[in-house]
Parts: sequence; C-alpha cells; structure tokens
Amino acid sequence: MNEYGQADIRETVLFVEAEGLYTTLRRPGTGQISDAAEVCASPDGQRAVFAGTLMDTLEGTPPTRICQVNLSSGDIRILTFGPNTDRLPKYSPDGQHVAFLSDRRKKGDSQLYLLDLATGATKSTPSVAGWVEYLHWSPDGKRILLGVAGHGADIASVQGGVTTKRVTGAEPSWLPAVETGKETYLWRRAWVYELASDHVRQASQTTSNIWEAVWCGNESVAAVISPGPGEGLWYSAGLHLIDVQTSQSRAVCTAQNQRQLGWPAASPSGRHLAIVEASCSDRWFVAGDLRLIEMSSGEVQRVDTRGVDVTCTEWRSDRLLLLAGHRGFETVVGLYDATSGEFTEVWSSPDMTTAGVYASVSGFKDSGDCVLVAESFVRAPEIGVIRQGEYGSVRSFDLGYADQARAIESVERVTWKAPDGLEIQGWMLLPKGKGPHPLIMNIHGGPVWHWHPFWLGRRSAFVLMLVKRGYAVLFPNPRGSSGRGQDFARRVLGDVGGADTQDYLSGLDHLVKLGVADPRRLGVTGVSYGGFMASWLVTQDTRFAAAVPVAPVTNQVTARLIGNIPHYVDLSLADTYLNPGGKYFQRSPIMHAHKAKTPTLNICGALDRCTPPEEAVQFHNALLQNGVKSMLVIYPEEGHGVRKLPAAIDYAARLVGWFHEHMPLTM
Repeated sequence: MNEYGQADIRETVLFVEAEGLYTTLRRPGTGQISDAAEVCASPDGQRAVFAGTLMDTLEGTPPTRICQVNLSSGDIRILTFGPNTDRLPKYSPDGQHVAFLSDRRKKGDSQLYLLDLATGATKSTPSVAGWVEYLHWSPDGKRILLGVAGHGADIASVQGGVTTKRVTGAEPSWLPAVETGKETYLWRRAWVYELASDHVRQASQTTSNIWEAVWCGNESVAAVISPGPGEGLWYSAGLHLIDVQTSQSRAVCTAQNQRQLGWPAASPSGRHLAIVEASCSDRWFVAGDLRLIEMSSGEVQRVDTRGVDVTCTEWRSDRLLLLAGHRGFETVVGLYDATSGEFTEVWSSPDMTTAGVYASVSGFKDSGDCVLVAESFVRAPEIGVIRQGEYGSVRSFDLGYADQARAIESVERVTWKAPDGLEIQGWMLLPKGKGPHPLIMNIHGGPVWHWHPFWLGRRSAFVLMLVKRGYAVLFPNPRGSSGRGQDFARRVLGDVGGADTQDYLSGLDHLVKLGVADPRRLGVTGVSYGGFMASWLVTQDTRFAAAVPVAPVTNQVTARLIGNIPHYVDLSLADTYLNPGGKYFQRSPIMHAHKAKTPTLNICGALDRCTPPEEAVQFHNALLQNGVKSMLVIYPEEGHGVRKLPAAIDYAARLVGWFHEHMPLTM
C-alpha cells in the first residue's frame, strides 16, 4: 500500500500541492472575494448584489457575504459580515432594501434579514418554524414569500444530499432515531412576511408540501406541490395556485409523460405563469420545455425556444419573459414576448457560461439586458453584463487562476457517433505536448445534466492537477444530457447502463483513433450517476487502467430501498426490484464485479442520502472478493460529493495519486 492508502496524507507531496493550489485560488485570510453566486440586478440596472465568497481559512464550506457591485465602474462594497453564511440577496421592487438569508443566529438555520441600503442597517425578522431555502418579494414590495423547510428535511443532491440537523430540546444523546414515515419536520411550507406589521405566518396548507413557490400577483402564490415531503414525490408534483390569505389552493397543471416541473415565474399582475417541463434526474436539475399558462382561461401554451433547454425564467413585465438555458455547446439568453408569441435570442456563447448547475441570469430593463456570474474552463468567475446583445466583463475574481489555467493547452469541442448513429458531444482539455496522452474521462451526474464550461477552482482542482501533469481530460455529454432537447434527454430513461455505455466507449475509440488518447492509459471518474457509470464501465470493458467512482450507485436494489430518491430509480430502469433477474439486477455493477480488472478507488460521504455510502462499500467488497485491487475512502462529514475543506483537498490528492500510480505518464 502506498502513502495515499493511509488515513492521514497531509504530509504527502500531492496533498501539499493541492493545498497550495486552493490557497492560490482562494487566498484565505486576505479578505478578497474568490467566487460569486446568486447575483441580482437592481431595478434601475446600475448595481447588482451577489453572494461573494471570502475565506478566512481552508476549512468547512466556504462562507459567503452579501456584496454590491457598481455595474459601470466595477467597484464593490461588502454589505454584510456574518458570522456564518449570508446569501441569496434580492432587491426590493423600489431598490431601497435588500432581503437576504443568514444563519448568523444558529449555524444551518437560515432566516430572513432586511438591509436598508441608505443607512446600511440590517434588521432581523421573526423566525419561522424551519429554515428558509429561498425568498421572493411581492410585486408591490409589501410582502416577502419564504420557502421554508423543516429542520430535518433532506436537501437536494445538488446542494449536498444530506439530512439537515433537527432542532430539538436537551434530549439524552443515547435516544434512538425513530422513523415512521409520517415525520412532520420533513415538510416544506410557504410562509409570508408582512413588512408593515413585521409579522410572519404560514400561507400554505399543512397537507401540501411546497417544493418551489413564486408570487402570482400580490395575493396569490404559484407553487410546485406534492401531497407528502419525500424526495421521491417531487417527481410527480403538480403546479397549484395558493391564495395567501385563505391558504386554499387549486391545481393549475401537471407535467406530462413522466416529466417534472420547475422554475415557475409569474408576470407582475399574475396574468401569465411560466413553468419549465422536463425529464429530470434530481430536484433543481430542471432543463427543458417552456410552458406558458394564461391564468384567466387556464390555457397552456407550448413555447418554441429554438432548441434551447430553458433553465431560468424571469418576467420583466406583463408581456416580456427573460429566459436562459443551454443548446448543445452554447449557453443562450433570450426574450419571449407573450403578446406576439415571438422568441428573440439576445446572446449566446459556446465559450462563456454562468456559474451554477445551469444557466441563470438576472434582468434589468425590458430589452433582455441582464447581469450574470460568468466563467469558463480558463476564466475565473466574474460579474458580467449583457447589454444590447453584447457581453462585457464588470469585475473579475481571478486571484491567480489564469496563471494556473495556462497549463491547459486548448479547450476542444468534440463530437462523435455512437454505434446507433446518434451524435454525442463533449468537451476536452488538452495538456501541453504532443499526443497521444493518458486520458481521464470525467462523467457528469444526473444522468440528465450536462457539462458546460466551468471554473475548475470550485470543486474540480484535481482537473488542473491532472492537466499540469500531462493528462488529457474528457467531459462527455452522452444521451440523457441536457441542452439537446427532451427527446435526447429521455433516451437514457429506462435504459441506464444500456446504450449510454456505448456513448462513452465510442468516444474513447474516437479519441484513440485521432491519436489524442493512449489506449493503454485510459481512466474514468465521475460523481453520482458518473460514479455509477465509472463503476459500471469497468465491469463491462477491461480497457481502463484506473477508475475513481465517487458517490456511486452500485446496487440498484439498495439504492431504491435506502436512498432518498427511490422514484427516480424506478424511472431510470423502467422496472421494479420485485422482478428477479430484471434491470435492477442486470444494471447493478456489483452483479458484474467478477468481470472487472481495473484498480478502483471508491469514494463516498458518510452522510449521503442520495447515494448512501453502502453503495461504495458493496462495490469495494465485491471487487476485493474477486481479486481486483480496490480502495475505499469514506469522508465522515460529507454528503453527496466532497464539498467541504480540507476534505476536498484530500480528495484531489487521492484521486490524482491513484491515476498517477496506475496510469504513469511514461511507460
């Protein structure tokens, strides 16, 4: 066993290197902003507020502060100072106040705060029974809608996939955890804060679980609702309209063909309601078709967005809807006119995209002008603006990333044909020097998600470390990926581990044929569905020299019965675990572990609710039983993916060390 097989590797060369890289990119203790998210433009378009990351140490989840940037000069003011995390700032309709969320009173318990921009004073509001996930100002600025999750509710996989801490009394530590399936603390509710009276109240019924809600006029709320709080119920949730005074609700529409609903947005008067309908893998992973509902008649219209999978909706007036999304390699911003029915493309780029899971922007004016946090594989996060269809950088948060990214010789857009003739797309980072290169295939989660250009300094510093050493890195977008329309996304449903398997293998064949990849030095890694596929591929093909599955599913039966998204497992396999010998068994990597030859590093988080650690444990043990070299690493404070520091540093060092050991640069 080499030094990276020990629990404590902090003195190793790779750990020290990874720590130095994070220090360079984040500059802890300097008071400098290293990242940005959740940007919101002021009503007059002169300023924007955002959650800026300022790190004191390389420990824990990077905290954020509310910051304001002048969109003309790029000057920044830090408006809040914690402690803990301040996030999700939103201007009031008159631009005089900023509402935001903070857990400064109790870590992990986010509540609503108001900031007076004229005086700089911050006001706390009455606490709600739970923690606040999101907020929206009413169009008249008199109320604030709060999405409230009970203490103990699970957070989505994209947020970490863990169970939030229950707020309880001083019970003895030995008391057992008891589950009956009827726990009230798991529910999500809609609450309303009244500014005039400084009063907060629940606005939704106790029998409705509110996954996502927005104002629809000043007296009603449009919400994605299920009859229970389980994550699996989100997949069949419908859109309802709630009267905030009486809490009475009525159904507006439901998704069709086993699709899901997300990103609701209503025009200021409540006349029009927009919603995105898509085939989804996880909550908050919604990219698909735009539906427009005329509220007076209930008529639902399907909007042609010219091939864009919509991921962001924001009404600029009762007539104009600002959109953002993805189309193939491009990130696209557009404007839809509800009166004329015309969709106008405002801006698109194959090189720059927005920070976050999917494209997201915040508009000002009615022309499609907007502000965004922009980034790419070779460009650190920056506040940017799109004015009259032209992109401009306002303020960069590059603290040394450009120098590190020079190790990337080029960013390539690649396409190839799967065996059935389907075109598959992907991104590739090439190192300096002449090929063929050792190549690592990094598989995205989902499977309904996709790779688009992103800043590697957030949670993918290991990619920079690999490229610096001379490894090429492939980011494939197989069938099931977003940005190619719903027919393309649905091709993976019911067939996970089927035709998508050949999408990956044919991509490697293509790069080997081009002389880019060395067939003797091919590696694979990925998180979530990417972890499943990294485990699956090494049982289906022996070409891989090394594998690092992260937060995988390896036994579909236990994933269905232990994980918190059982409904999606049924969708992904179109089968039931009660069918002996069916897909639940056929598509489980543990059932094929006897075919594997590839040295495998299995990584997981002990707190993961989406793909529990038992999944990685089973595959590790199955490999060992079949004489395959395997190592298991369980991070005790991590959930779905490795997100906190210094665990992320440790993760980067182990991953690079594993590939370096089994795929040396020279052979």
